[in-house]
Amino acid sequence: MKTDTRNNLFSRPINLYYMLVGSTLALSVFGLIMVFSASSIYSLENKGSTWAILLRQFIFLVISIPMAWILSRFSLARWKFMARFGVLASVGLLIIVQVPGVGKSVNGNHNWISLGFVDVQPSEIAKFLMILWAGSILSKRERAGDIQANVLKLIAPAYLLCILLVLLGSDLGTASVFAFVLAGLLWVSGVHLKLFATISAFGFAGIAALIISAPYRVARFSVFLNPFAEAQYKSVGWQPAHSLLGLASGGLFGVGLGASRQKWGNLPEAHTDFIFSVIGEELGLFGTLAVLLMLSILLFSIFKIALRASDPMVRYVCSGIGCWIGIQTILNIGSAISVLPVVGVTLPLLSYGGSALIATYMGIAFVIGAARRDPVIYAELEKAGLPRWLR
Repeated sequence: MKTDTRNNLFSRPINLYYMLVGSTLALSVFGLIMVFSASSIYSLENKGSTWAILLRQFIFLVISIPMAWILSRFSLARWKFMARFGVLASVGLLIIVQVPGVGKSVNGNHNWISLGFVDVQPSEIAKFLMILWAGSILSKRERAGDIQANVLKLIAPAYLLCILLVLLGSDLGTASVFAFVLAGLLWVSGVHLKLFATISAFGFAGIAALIISAPYRVARFSVFLNPFAEAQYKSVGWQPAHSLLGLASGGLFGVGLGASRQKWGNLPEAHTDFIFSVIGEELGLFGTLAVLLMLSILLFSIFKIALRASDPMVRYVCSGIGCWIGIQTILNIGSAISVLPVVGVTLPLLSYGGSALIATYMGIAFVIGAARRDPVIYAELEKAGLPRWLR
């Protein structure tokens, strides 16, 4: 009976739709709660109100959900039309950041644009646009039957240009996300294993060269395995050390929601890059495992929907979106538990950040649209008797 239930849960296509939508909304609501908890002290000191950052994140979520609903109703033809301009839009956005007087530096990374009432990060939108463009290009070559020979030169140059533009702003974390998404798309497209291994070797060599070229990156890299080292603890070891202290003090069930001690100035960026540590401190191992479970369900549903897609562009784009969310999750949590150097990327749907939230919802909207266009899933949605606006 248990085996039948398990098979029914994972074999029924409609459950992929429920998993996708349910995990997205669950992570978003939980993210609001944890952003408020992690940011309340910082918000009071810098904004004059404990609610200021929560209110901003709530506004971004209110914008994101209707936007995702609209985008999920787009036809595939409309997505293909938008994909044509993905590279131009991405490069344009990344160039604007470098224009003197327009771009803004935050924590040493020159990758923001200030609109006065809010700062936006164009590289977040560029992540989605590049995946959309690459999926379109790869699908055209697959239909032409020549994907194996030309895939690298088709998408790698444009991705490298975007990576270079991001690196002009000293944002190695975001550049790494672009690089890993490119690697994921190349893997999904079916490049030869030897070629993939060679590309990966050059990629890691490039990351190593960038680390060596900047003393602060060398310090971050050298300290992540032992952030409590006496020589580094009060400098580059401070963030990972206090992240670990927060996680360690959480125990099984945590110290209680809102009761984090590390967010009282000890852990910089508690509501953005290190929100996972606050979750672990306040809700314990139970809370962190719940987050990992929800993220796993999200990624599982994305990749399964990609596998079901009949159109090659949908398959590539969904896979790219899964790689994007997956690598950011690995980089963020890896930094929080100090198995990776601090790279400064957000935890999808959980960390504070309007640009990241909107971009992630754009990607998820594409996957929801792919699920709705699946004849089996849509037929089951109609059979379930859901209101039209929920299908």
